[in-house]
Amino acid sequence: MNQSALLRPDWTPATVALMVIGFMVFWPLGLAMLGYILFGDRFRDFKREANRSADGIFSKCRSGRYGRSHFSTGNVAFDDWRKAELDRMEEERRKLDEMRAEFDSYLRELRRAKDQEEFDRFMRERANARKDDGAASGYSGV
Repeated sequence: MNQSALLRPDWTPATVALMVIGFMVFWPLGLAMLGYILFGDRFRDFKREANRSADGIFSKCRSGRYGRSHFSTGNVAFDDWRKAELDRMEEERRKLDEMRAEFDSYLRELRRAKDQEEFDRFMRERANARKDDGAASGYSGV
């Protein structure tokens, strides 16, 4: 018997036990389990319908039904102006994306240089500490 058969939205021993334990531990858990037992099939259907309708809306947006590609007002002059403005905005978006990429590259290089400087300083201090320890131990032996 698989696990999904044990926790189906029905009055099975497993779901009743989980509901009782849920009420004993924290009452909203028991209430949630009771809701799952009573309305679980409806939730599954609701989820399926919500996903189906959301997929339909997103596919319409991707296909251009709600987007700018196939929408026409019927006024040719306005449609031409709107197309030119949208193209201009797309070009600005592209320029901004390029500037963002350049700035990100600059920041990466700046962080790398700062890390390198900190590492070099650490290595110098470490080398100086070793020299001081070596010099101190060399003189104490005389």
